[in-house]
Amino acid sequence: MKKLILALGLTSALFSCKKETSTPNNSGNNTADTTKIANQNPTSGYGPNITDIEGNSYKTVYIGTQQWMAENLKVSKYNDGTTIPNITDKPQWSQLTTGAWSYYNNDLANNAKYGKLYNWYAVSKTTNGNKNVCPTGWHVPSDNEWTVLTGYLGGASVAGDKLKEVGTTNWISPNIDATNTSLFSALPGGCRDGNGVYEGIGLVCGWWCSTESDTDDAWIRFLDSGSGSGSDYRFDNDKDKGWSVRCIKD
Repeated sequence: MKKLILALGLTSALFSCKKETSTPNNSGNNTADTTKIANQNPTSGYGPNITDIEGNSYKTVYIGTQQWMAENLKVSKYNDGTTIPNITDKPQWSQLTTGAWSYYNNDLANNAKYGKLYNWYAVSKTTNGNKNVCPTGWHVPSDNEWTVLTGYLGGASVAGDKLKEVGTTNWISPNIDATNTSLFSALPGGCRDGNGVYEGIGLVCGWWCSTESDTDDAWIRFLDSGSGSGSDYRFDNDKDKGWSVRCIKD
């Protein structure tokens, strides 16, 4: 996995969770779906809370014709009750090809605000025995469903601004142009790289798509504190990394 220098406002950090190439979320084969959503009568505002199998409650929000969780997933079991392993050991994490989760820095205190970090093997039904990590009636969004969200919010050049929580209480400065007009309330929960190292809390956030890009990689959506445009970026990322999860209603 190559590393890149990620400039974040006044801070420069060696950040190995992210690949060197990115694709803004305003292109691809999803034009028809994006246009369809944009032309429909949108809904907006908070929806009813939902609860996972462990009793964790989540705010939800309507964005266009979609309904999203407005908080990151916290569950440690699939919705059939099967336990997802909590892997704290770095070497063990780096060797996984099965589902796992961890708290950022293995610190329970990070769970309430940022939720858990999951590898892709935990969120993909093709690798977890056809299990669903999301509450019943919800699922991990596909790459296409993320593109519909971004399109509805006006495209990659502005979508990230509308997804990020405002201010620098949780985001490290500058958190440029954040408005959170979507009420998605994205928080910088960081990630865990393929070697089990934690990086980026306060600076970055990313969420898995259920869609793989190739045998080794799957798509994520990624935001950082220093993006002048607040863009929602689309990356293919190694499946052994740990990212957050937002669920979408079936």
